[in-house]
Amino acid sequence: MSEIRRDIFLEGTSVYLRALEEKDVSGNYSFWLNDPEIVQFNSHGRFPMTVPMLKAFAESSQRSTNALILAIVDKQSDIHIGNISLQGINWVDRNAEIAFLLGERAFWGKGIMFEAGSLLIKHGFEALNLHRVHCGTSSANVGMQKLAVKLGMKQEGVRKEALFNHGEYHDIIEYGILNKA
Repeated sequence: MSEIRRDIFLEGTSVYLRALEEKDVSGNYSFWLNDPEIVQFNSHGRFPMTVPMLKAFAESSQRSTNALILAIVDKQSDIHIGNISLQGINWVDRNAEIAFLLGERAFWGKGIMFEAGSLLIKHGFEALNLHRVHCGTSSANVGMQKLAVKLGMKQEGVRKEALFNHGEYHDIIEYGILNKA
């Protein structure tokens, strides 16, 4: 008889999502946020991330009422491989931004973020009663653009030269999906 996991919040085929925990901070998590390749398209990496800062972030994420930040865990190895969140939740307008971080390179290109994103968007619509989920990404981040479309998001607009990254300005492409249920 297999052990019953009590920390699973949302479960997919190859991953499950759970709350961030203190044990995550002592793993590879802090290295991801200081790795230029992993954070090349997001807001991390502009300032160094320390273990105490990360610990404070993980603790505050558990108390937040306007963000749902979850660890992505590979079911087969039970390893924390990334994070996914609904952040900036606006309870009046019923929308939130979805954000992704896949830190473990061995899991890149395997559909992990599509599975995790599908789980979280469904939860946002069905359990949190959100009407709209959106994201923005650098015009240089083709992988995230493809993920947004695969998740059913539509391109909504472009913020011209809104992101300064690696010495040059990039457009931010905005995507969104509405709950039509």
